[in-house]
Amino acid sequence: MSDRKPTADNPAVPPLPGAQALPQAPTTEAIDKAFRAAVGKLTGGLSPTAYTTAWTDWAMQLAMSPGRQMELATDAMRRAADNFSFASRAAGGEQLSPTEGLNGEGDKRFAGDAWQQYPFNVIARGYQHGAAWMRTLPKDVDGLRQYHGELVDFTIRQWLDALSPTNFLPTNPELLELSRAEGGQNLMKGAQNLVEDLARVMDKKGPVGTEAFEVGKSVAVTKGKVVFRNSLIELLQYEPTTPQVHAEPVLIVPAWIMKYYILDLSPKNSLVKFLVDQGHTVFMVSWKNPEAGDRDFAMDDYVDQGLRAAVDAVSAIMPGRKIHATGYCIGGTLLAIGAATLAREHDTRLASLTFFAAQTDFSEPGELALFINRGQLALLEAQMYQDGVLDSRQMGGAFQRLRPRDLIWQPMVQNYLKGQRDPMVDLMAWNADGTRMPYKMHTEYLYRLYLDNELSSGRFPVRGEPVRLSDLKMPMFVVGTETDHVAPWKSVYKLENLTRSADYTFLLTSGGHNAGIISGPVHPKRKHRVRTRTPSDRHLGPDEWLATTAPQPGSWWPTWQKWLAMHSGDHVAAPSIGAAAAGYPVLGEAPGDFVRVT
Repeated sequence: MSDRKPTADNPAVPPLPGAQALPQAPTTEAIDKAFRAAVGKLTGGLSPTAYTTAWTDWAMQLAMSPGRQMELATDAMRRAADNFSFASRAAGGEQLSPTEGLNGEGDKRFAGDAWQQYPFNVIARGYQHGAAWMRTLPKDVDGLRQYHGELVDFTIRQWLDALSPTNFLPTNPELLELSRAEGGQNLMKGAQNLVEDLARVMDKKGPVGTEAFEVGKSVAVTKGKVVFRNSLIELLQYEPTTPQVHAEPVLIVPAWIMKYYILDLSPKNSLVKFLVDQGHTVFMVSWKNPEAGDRDFAMDDYVDQGLRAAVDAVSAIMPGRKIHATGYCIGGTLLAIGAATLAREHDTRLASLTFFAAQTDFSEPGELALFINRGQLALLEAQMYQDGVLDSRQMGGAFQRLRPRDLIWQPMVQNYLKGQRDPMVDLMAWNADGTRMPYKMHTEYLYRLYLDNELSSGRFPVRGEPVRLSDLKMPMFVVGTETDHVAPWKSVYKLENLTRSADYTFLLTSGGHNAGIISGPVHPKRKHRVRTRTPSDRHLGPDEWLATTAPQPGSWWPTWQKWLAMHSGDHVAAPSIGAAAAGYPVLGEAPGDFVRVT
């Protein structure tokens, strides 16, 4: 029997004299995360478990619904008969429109004259019938979970958009005519475009044309200074352009899922320049683009080192002045969390809150919910755990899958089959300048906010204690956009019921998540609706609000600026930039260093 005694390193099995320590075996959790991360790289970040479960549920429930099966079979036979009749007439020489008589199921992509010719009208007719029938598959199936039905519908839409005859040269008469007219030169140009784009991807360069929109030279050019920097943010203060300014400064908290200069694009559509020219002192948060070493940045850090640090800096530079705080997208969500934290501490430095397309109640997050389930998040978390960050390309791919026809297939046809490139514009160049998400923060954000909706229920913790949006009582101005796929306006609208603001204005503008916000001070194609609620007003649901609020022509920017001015004090002399004596010296020129990190 051995007389060895247990050691502190291994009390059960002490090491033999002179023996080397064996390498520690990976934990079960580490093995699982590594496997999930590998699967995620193969599937483009989509969880096979979630989609397999959804399709299995659909198949099993449909198998238990013989009546629904009969409806689908009858509909399929009716459509097949129409296809046969249409093909017979078209082959006999009749010039038929493939969208004729489809009762709202017609696809505008097949409305051109070239699609009236045989056999292309037959191909288009068959595709439209097939697409319409497939879209009915997850509908009216008793017992099918709603979320599973949405995943099945999402998958079907991905297939249908990919298989459209407009995407292929042999089945697209418009592409064939273009190729004939140009002697195939469009295909040669398309091949060159493809090679060029692949080379740029390999070299980690942006799309063709983004070079013309260099930060600090053609975009993000409003003059200002960096007046504060920590490990997470740079704070920019913009130079006044008027001798007198509104007393209260404006602090803008953009999303860190994007670079801040979407709010300071070209001079013609820079929200920052517009505000400065209207006599507002503007501060802007510029977030760090995190690296793998920043993996442990948490939501608490974004509150403390982000919002709170910015508020402290603005208060020191402009002492005695309250702040009009403004948040965009996830920056607005952070602003709501941070403002509730300050309110919990009886901190009254915020004069008002403005939210641009920002969600606080995630019970109806829109189509992004298709990527938010526990199986999907486990896969995504494993990838972030391994890499330390979520890569911007993976995030961009998720947004593209929400609108594949417009964001994937149409550009591919345009660039590689037509051989034509759409001119690059500032908003497109900004969109290609992506950012990364740190592992810990993004995991908390997805689980606690999107999946568990802790903020709206008063359960979201900041430094261990929950914050409550009901503590927010200051004036609010909330902006939603009509066609927002990221933060649906009806979800944004829910903030009204979560706060106790006695001066609450909601504005709905035409456009989407980005283009609707970046409308410029003048926009002939934009319209907006706006209404202010006071405590004596009856609450309106979103549909009733929409029906009873008349649209107004033009950009919403002047409407918001007038609201800011109305909630500000008297004009004062323009302040100096920074405050060295208070610990906030000028550190450099705007747009700073963080925004240049790719």
